[in-house]
Amino acid sequence: MKLIKIFSALCLALLLVNFTEKQKEIPTVYTVGDSTVKNGSGKGDGGLWGWGDYIGQFLDSDKIKVENHALGGTSSRTFQDKGLWEAVHKKLKKGDYVIIQFGHNDDGPLNDTLRARGTIKGIGNETQEIDNLLTKKHEVVHSYGWYIQKVVREAKEKGAIPIICSPIPRNDWKEGKVPRNDKSYGLWAKQIAEKENVTFIELNNNMAIEMEKLGEAKVTGNYFYKKDHTHTSAKGAVLSASVIISELKKSNNSLKNYILKSPKITLPAKKRIFLIGDSTMADNKNENAVGWGVAFPTYCDTTRVIVLNKARGGRSTRTFTKEGLWDAVKNQIQPGDFILIQFGHNDAGAVDKEKFRGSLKGNGDETQQVVRDSLTETVHTFGWYMEKFIKESKEKGAVPIVLSQTPRNEWPNDKVERRADTYGQWSKVAADKAGAFYIDLNEIVALKYEALGKEKVKEFFPKDHTHTGAEGANLNALTVAESIKKLKDCGLKDYIEIPK
Repeated sequence: MKLIKIFSALCLALLLVNFTEKQKEIPTVYTVGDSTVKNGSGKGDGGLWGWGDYIGQFLDSDKIKVENHALGGTSSRTFQDKGLWEAVHKKLKKGDYVIIQFGHNDDGPLNDTLRARGTIKGIGNETQEIDNLLTKKHEVVHSYGWYIQKVVREAKEKGAIPIICSPIPRNDWKEGKVPRNDKSYGLWAKQIAEKENVTFIELNNNMAIEMEKLGEAKVTGNYFYKKDHTHTSAKGAVLSASVIISELKKSNNSLKNYILKSPKITLPAKKRIFLIGDSTMADNKNENAVGWGVAFPTYCDTTRVIVLNKARGGRSTRTFTKEGLWDAVKNQIQPGDFILIQFGHNDAGAVDKEKFRGSLKGNGDETQQVVRDSLTETVHTFGWYMEKFIKESKEKGAVPIVLSQTPRNEWPNDKVERRADTYGQWSKVAADKAGAFYIDLNEIVALKYEALGKEKVKEFFPKDHTHTGAEGANLNALTVAESIKKLKDCGLKDYIEIPK
């Protein structure tokens, strides 16, 4: 028996060694470039991705691997000056591939105190000597083409196969067309590829063609963001990668042998924002009683998040719990989701009669037994229920955000009525005790109402003093979005978009 165990262990060790050796033997695709190849840490910060993060999904990972060594902010010059190319060069082995794309940052100043990353235009051998104001070093600056050619030749010396791409187009439109760079960096990249007899990928023009097929309205906000005309979203990065793959298929480059016939492209899963509350948040299917949750997605980056409005008219913290509405939401929550919690309008109702929806006042642990239809219900305080939502959200790995209730169209002493010493205060105490973010929406909206005046605000409430129409709901939704943007250390603010 002991010999069998030893033999089994040896076989397993040999299998692991063989697997490791096999992994070492397969070629590697190294991508080098700027932020359009890898943005930030390559984890989609701010929703921005580079094509180097997705090109691997088009390739057979059992036969080839991808390492994205691009760095945002670099030019063909600074990528080498910072030692980034040297780090790749040391790892290169015969049969590896190097996909090269630079140009977006090469047009900057040759020498300044900010970035000092520019290169001389063209592909010539002219140079300029500088005392670099940023690095404090003496430096000889070369042309864009010279730096690209250097990478190509050094890759070849190691037996690697270089591939040059023209830079992706920017999301600038003129009369329905995307401008090309075929007279500058795109042209110079092509000229070096021809000079060195290596594969050239016309990424700039071909991606621009695909963008024009889609149209500006569809590209902006989906493949690029309105706030950024240079860096792609995940969908834009996949588009860039797909163009490269398409061009590789037409080439005689051996990398095309590793392209999957039917690649399955996986985009990042959208974060989810759950809204729980009453009719002032809910989608009531009534034009005279529109909850702000209906307008809220307008202020969210819906390419990266989905808003799930689970608020329900007429509910209090108590009935939202008792009717199983909270459990239904809780069962859907996944780590990284966000939960916006707002109650109070209906919690002031009767505890033991009529609609049976009132909760006990305050944040304490006191309870009241209520008998209804021969069943006994234990009713808790408003704060107890709010803390329950917060704690159970956090247990699921979600991020809870508590909001005080929206103000009503009531103006005692010519000031919008606040309930700061009741439900607003109890909401804040619950948030503080259970560790949630808090937004005093009641106060912030009340101040906006007072600035607008009674007559204008009256237009927001076509039905009664509690429920807004579409215009009032939009003001409240915008206020929520603005308030989230101001929350320190809250990840949700990265998904909020406020029109300028």
